[in-house]
Amino acid sequence: MGTNGSTMLEPLRQGLPPVDPTAVSGSASCALPARFDAVRGARTFTRSTLSQWGLDERFDDVALVVSELVTNALRHALPEDSRGPGAEPEPPVRLHLMRWSTRLVCAVRDPSEDRPGGAFSPERTEENFDLESGRGLFLVDSYSDSWGWHPLAGRLTGKVVWALFLLHD
Repeated sequence: MGTNGSTMLEPLRQGLPPVDPTAVSGSASCALPARFDAVRGARTFTRSTLSQWGLDERFDDVALVVSELVTNALRHALPEDSRGPGAEPEPPVRLHLMRWSTRLVCAVRDPSEDRPGGAFSPERTEENFDLESGRGLFLVDSYSDSWGWHPLAGRLTGKVVWALFLLHD
């Protein structure tokens, strides 16, 4: 009854983690303010969540990936102009951590509909490899078992970028 990666992550299209208790053994999320110090908050949230789940040994790799995904969301997804009061009811970037018995997913939702790190692709050149987003997603690709992204569906605008980690007993 194994589910493939895209089926498992289908609820992320709505910007929400899966809620089926038979599938998910742990789920946590936090809203992040539109400031670069949010990366530190994301790492702290990741450390406490992984600790609760008994996954302290995975913190270094997961935190590096979370840092890159949150940094990319803040750098590339936030509008240049600062929003006035009442513009959005919640912070525009959210971090979701989800745990299954053999998998951990970290996902970052942001309001941009642009493809993440356009410079990063398997056929990247020396020239575009030097771009910040390309280097960041190269690290995500190196430290996670797989990663991808989905545009949000319904009334939500933006996307979710996710990274998957396989857990070993």
